Amino acid sequence: MENQKKPRILSGIKPTGDLTLGSYIGAIKNWVSLHNDYECFYMLADLHAITVRHDPSVLRRRTVEQLAQYIACGLDPEKNVLFIQSMVPAHAELAWVLGCYTMMGELNRMTQFKDKAKKQSDNINAGLYTYPVLMAADILIYQANLVPVGEDQKQHVEITRDIANRFNGIYGDVFTVPEPYIPKVGARIMSLSDPESKMSKSEESTGSVLLMDSPEVIMAKFRRAVTDSETEIRYDQKNKKGISNLLTIYSVCTGKTYDEIQNEFQNKGYGDFKKAVGEAVVETLRPIREEAERLIKDKVYIQDVITKGAERASFVANKTVSKVYKKVGFYRVK
Repeated sequence: MENQKKPRILSGIKPTGDLTLGSYIGAIKNWVSLHNDYECFYMLADLHAITVRHDPSVLRRRTVEQLAQYIACGLDPEKNVLFIQSMVPAHAELAWVLGCYTMMGELNRMTQFKDKAKKQSDNINAGLYTYPVLMAADILIYQANLVPVGEDQKQHVEITRDIANRFNGIYGDVFTVPEPYIPKVGARIMSLSDPESKMSKSEESTGSVLLMDSPEVIMAKFRRAVTDSETEIRYDQKNKKGISNLLTIYSVCTGKTYDEIQNEFQNKGYGDFKKAVGEAVVETLRPIREEAERLIKDKVYIQDVITKGAERASFVANKTVSKVYKKVGFYRVK
């Protein structure tokens, strides 16, 4: 196992849709300060993106745009390893080896495959089925100690741990066995049009606020946000999901507590509250959107970040694959 000064973290988001306010608050915002205590690897998971039919030109564009948004959100490429997954071929190489140490029964139990298969019943491909093996390779190839995950991703960390322990049990101390990392600060942001569902970048509707939305679009989405038939602005996740979601968003954007917000809007209606939340989101996202737009135009800089990120990621990934290949008996010229 290679010596590490800091514990290592690996995470990534597929460039299959535009990043949302939920992506920022629930994940990326929490990543920004982690480099102080961890060695951070953040990938644009484009290999995972092709389990659904897609437009290649759109995937390329969104990959670059997402990288620019990562940086605009505060992820410094000098302090974090930002890289495009497909530019590190070792991911796919390790995924094949790990697939030979993954049991069919384990893959059959993966609930995310079942959910996705229902959504794309006309395209239930082998990549969708073996998705967890590639995800395990993503994590293990960097000897990641921790993986930031939500509730819906915990099963992927569990199967990764099973694969790592099985491989280590046969060949010795090869992989770091990762632990799930639950951020101390963070919030699960729900759809504005359906507070029962998580705000999703694949949801092409008024329910998702995108990082690159204009102020006018953001305000319009909050004006239409689902609330309830009452008039009181208070946090009640069980009975007032829509208002509770807006309270969470406003709290994160302003730094105010729920009690402070409830006092602030004690004698005001939902219309005033939604307007205030929208304005807070506009000001939170404005510098991110403007910086991302600037970065996207700076093609020389973005290309430099992409190239250096791939080199840094490959250096670590190739060391792991070389070790694995030696362990399983693949012949190499000395």
